[in-house]
Amino acid sequence: MPIDNDYFKKKQQQNGGGNSSNNNGGGGNYQPPFEPPEFFKNLGKKAGLIYAIIAVVVALFLFKPFVIVESGQVGIKSTTGKYEETPLRPGIHLYIPGFQKVVLIDTKVRLMNYASVETTGSFDQSIRLNPAINILDARGLPVSIELTVQYRLTAEGAPTTIANWGFSWEDKIINPVVRDIVRNVVGVYTAEELPTKRNEIAVKIENGVRANIDGLPGKPVALLSVQLREIVLPTKIKEQIERVQIANQESERVKYEVLRTKQEAEKRAAKATGDAEANRIEAQGRADAVTIEAKAQALANKSIAESLTPKLLQMQQIEVQGKFNEALKTNKDAKIFLTPGGSTPNIWVDTKSKSRDAAISQ
Repeated sequence: MPIDNDYFKKKQQQNGGGNSSNNNGGGGNYQPPFEPPEFFKNLGKKAGLIYAIIAVVVALFLFKPFVIVESGQVGIKSTTGKYEETPLRPGIHLYIPGFQKVVLIDTKVRLMNYASVETTGSFDQSIRLNPAINILDARGLPVSIELTVQYRLTAEGAPTTIANWGFSWEDKIINPVVRDIVRNVVGVYTAEELPTKRNEIAVKIENGVRANIDGLPGKPVALLSVQLREIVLPTKIKEQIERVQIANQESERVKYEVLRTKQEAEKRAAKATGDAEANRIEAQGRADAVTIEAKAQALANKSIAESLTPKLLQMQQIEVQGKFNEALKTNKDAKIFLTPGGSTPNIWVDTKSKSRDAAISQ
């Protein structure tokens, strides 16, 4: 809206006319206290619209009636203190300042670490550090359990979760459930059993925590994993377990040596048995061969004996006699020895010269 200077002009004229004697003629130089720029003088009636737009922009920046929800977040809008059930998804959302308010809630994966030694240097709000869970074993000895829980707030149920559990929902939902389950699971074992049954204990803890978290109305939290990192035992128990492990290792070594010696003895016995059996089989084979040969020879002799007839013997005597006559022709001075016996007699011819000895046998 342009500023009307008529008022200042009239004021100047009045002051100039009535006080000319007092101002020494200086009343004509009166200037108004504010002179708008020439740009606004030329806008005329449009200046009012521009002023309105400027006022709206200034109000937006001053009161900021909008909110930007980033990925991994949801917005919870409350009107006069009452949360709306539908969460605001990532993007830009408007609300009425003074009557409404938007709270941003993180729905990314969060970690809750339970450790004996406090770790520092992490400023990530999604990582919570808690002391290790101290419990008593089945015999009343102190044991510490270190683990890590991964979880996240479900986006759909975020308004209801915040309305029911508040902004410290982790300490009301996750932490007490984890501590209770760990105490119930580990408390039934002795300290000596814990290292040997680590996998079994880890499975029981995760299943127990998951059943409790998933069983909450509306499932406000999605449990991703429960990782058992360390079982901290008392020093005396650790030393005792080490001694038992050393003794068990020595016992296993002795068992191995005994088994190896037994196997070697069985191997030697088996070899001796095999050699004896081989020798027996070889001897039996030779005996069987002799028996078979004797039976064959007897059978041959029997066949020969059955084949000797009186005429055959007579023919053989004639042949021997012919050889005897031939020998006398060659060596007339031979000494003749006649050895009767058998079917045909043996005739030995001995000459005076040893180089001409001859024997004729049949």
